[in-house]
Amino acid sequence: MSLVMIGLEIHAQVTALKSKLFCSCRGNYRDFKPNTNICATCSGLPGTLPVINRKAIEYSAMISIALGCKVPNKVMFYRKNYFYPDLPKNFQITQYNVYGFSSIGVEGIFELDDLKKIRISRIQLEEDPGRIAYVDSGMNVTNSALIDYNRAGVALIEIVTEPEFTNPKEVRLFLNKLSLTLQHLGVCDTLLEGSVRCDANVSLKGGNKVEIKNINSFKDVEKAINYEITRQSSMYNRNIKVEFETRHWDDRKKITFKARSKEEEHDYRYFPEPDIPVIVLGDGFVSNIKDLMPELPLQRFNRFVSKYKLSEHTSNILINDKKLADFFESILKIHFSPVEIANFLITDFKSLIEDDVENIDYLTNMKVKPEHIGELVKMIEENKINRITAKDILIKIFDSGKLPSEIANSTNSFKISDEKILIDAVESVFNTEKSAVEDAQTNHEAINFLLGKVMKFTKGRADPKIAMRLINTRLNKAGT
Repeated sequence: MSLVMIGLEIHAQVTALKSKLFCSCRGNYRDFKPNTNICATCSGLPGTLPVINRKAIEYSAMISIALGCKVPNKVMFYRKNYFYPDLPKNFQITQYNVYGFSSIGVEGIFELDDLKKIRISRIQLEEDPGRIAYVDSGMNVTNSALIDYNRAGVALIEIVTEPEFTNPKEVRLFLNKLSLTLQHLGVCDTLLEGSVRCDANVSLKGGNKVEIKNINSFKDVEKAINYEITRQSSMYNRNIKVEFETRHWDDRKKITFKARSKEEEHDYRYFPEPDIPVIVLGDGFVSNIKDLMPELPLQRFNRFVSKYKLSEHTSNILINDKKLADFFESILKIHFSPVEIANFLITDFKSLIEDDVENIDYLTNMKVKPEHIGELVKMIEENKINRITAKDILIKIFDSGKLPSEIANSTNSFKISDEKILIDAVESVFNTEKSAVEDAQTNHEAINFLLGKVMKFTKGRADPKIAMRLINTRLNKAGT
């Protein structure tokens, strides 16, 4: 048995849905004031009946297929009974593998890397509880809390892995690859705050399992697991028993603390949801869902390499940002030059974006459109502007949304290839840099220095090939 055993329970909101799982309230609750995106159903008032969102079934099946799971012909919902302030009905409608029925996905396999695969125990569709905001200094010291039920009833996919991770880095890699898969499926916008949450189950040396909850980012998952491994190792070294318990992660102090003793499965008193009948998916359901599925990251990567002749490194960078990959392919419809466009995006374009650390969802509302990048790259290829000028123009496009040619005309940014103008520039440099001209007769680096001076004189607009030829011609004339 491995020294460290780590299993994950990932909760991903189905953000592609317009409404909640069992009622018509908005699925996107984030812009609402507290407790205004609710109705009698999702707030748990007596006498209300849930109505299943058909799209939620389809999206959850799509995720199950993408993660290599089997999708059954019939699914059933259950009530998971527990008391907590964020659960208005005092039970959660979820799925459970019992009584001959299974959740929407079971027995999956997710490839972590070339050497390791992670088994997926099950994938289940359920409703999200409300949100608790702890007042004062944190959930482990406060005496009061505020509850917002706007999130209650939002469709949630729970992905449960087998305890097959042996270190936090594997966990982080898995979460990143899973997030990428969810993004490419288009069912979950993992960039939205709180859209993906993760609980980790950690045990050492086959001892008691400790569940860690309240982890709000993938980076903190790694930190929380590292802390818990250190804590449990210290307890084993001191012959102290590790309790079977649930602990919460304190994001500020970077520690875990005990929340409660861990419940057993039977403590939840699962029983079939009487208000939702068995859902028969039918024989053609899975094949129909497969037909609707977009490319998964690996499929898209292989296509970028084979069709567009991109390097694996470049393809990886694009694939790891779905919106950037979509943007890239939109540009190709305007100007088909895959290698040049990809290189421009991952160097000049991304460097400008990364300078703005607050601009997380940068492709949604920006003024730069595919036609801008297509025209800009075409201008570089046609030798009308150089790469430095192109980046300056791109900065102006971010601010104004104007076309590159319009900006180039108004700022005199087009490359100078007129030899008469460049001869005058070379003469001016030769007159002011006489010592460098003398060195250039025997030193090639001095020639590059003179070229740099010509570029500076023309504000970067000189065609470097023509300028270099004119410099060499002038040097030959000076040497005779």
